[in-house]
Amino acid sequence: MKVIDHIKRAQGSSGKLEISYEIVPPPRGSSIKEILDAVEVLATLNPPWMDVTSHSSVTQYHERSDGSISKRTVRKRPGTLGICGIIQNRYKIDTVAHILCQGFSKEETEDALIELSFLGIHNCLALRGDAPAGAAVVSSAANGAASTVRNRYAADLVAQINEVRQGRFIEDIANSDPLDFCVGVAGYPEKHFEAPSLKVDIQNLKRKVEAGADYIITQMFFDNAKFFAFEKAVREAGIQVPIIPGLKVLKSAAQLRTLPKAFYIDLPDALVDSVMKSPDRAGDIGREWALMQARDLVKHGCRNLHFYVLNDAPSVRGIVEKI
Repeated sequence: MKVIDHIKRAQGSSGKLEISYEIVPPPRGSSIKEILDAVEVLATLNPPWMDVTSHSSVTQYHERSDGSISKRTVRKRPGTLGICGIIQNRYKIDTVAHILCQGFSKEETEDALIELSFLGIHNCLALRGDAPAGAAVVSSAANGAASTVRNRYAADLVAQINEVRQGRFIEDIANSDPLDFCVGVAGYPEKHFEAPSLKVDIQNLKRKVEAGADYIITQMFFDNAKFFAFEKAVREAGIQVPIIPGLKVLKSAAQLRTLPKAFYIDLPDALVDSVMKSPDRAGDIGREWALMQARDLVKHGCRNLHFYVLNDAPSVRGIVEKI
């Protein structure tokens, strides 16, 4: 079932609240057990779908003893497609595979979409993706010209997915079949960190929707007022596709520093003050805050919520059971 159909069902006459989750593949060389344990916990909540993140490759250089240099490209967290296949086919939960511009050629993107279709997975989230630490975001288009090798922006990636939805592939294939995908894109209530203003960022979001995106899922936020202001601005810009708010449970006092650094977000003073006064209770305070956010969003008419789980499935389950 497509994500957009789940959304329509939740927003329909039944008005059933549906909560989805996002998990991260294990590091290269690690067992999949930890991820499947998290899926087992979340599966008890009957989620409409789960997102599985993707990560761009990193080029590593190694100097040999004879002075020569070797180069190899590795992906530190491979497994997105395989994990999606396991969740959807073993647990019968629809999955959303994250597809990136950064680190992937158009041909690799097309191959990934074909493999997803073979697995019976028809949902993806189109993202530009962050550059690996210390690297610049790949811009394979000179002077802004369209690249024939990589998608430069998420809107370009959505456009490519829209092409395969119409049966048009990079190599002209006679009598090719269209691939049936639902496409989500990211929205940023506090704006993308590279955008000069929220207005410009929403213009970029509109380009993604015009390219064929079916829904928007937001970056995590901890201040609902910022989400409501973002939602209002998006609608005023003429964007009408559904917007799903993304939530994260603060787990520790250390995350007061790491979350803003990693995700370019602000934390509300009330939350920060509470944790700083009682750092040993940070987990409890974080869960109470997320529950308050979720209840307020539902009160304001949100029928879909999305939790960024990372590795904290038990905390998320405890909150969802109380909503």
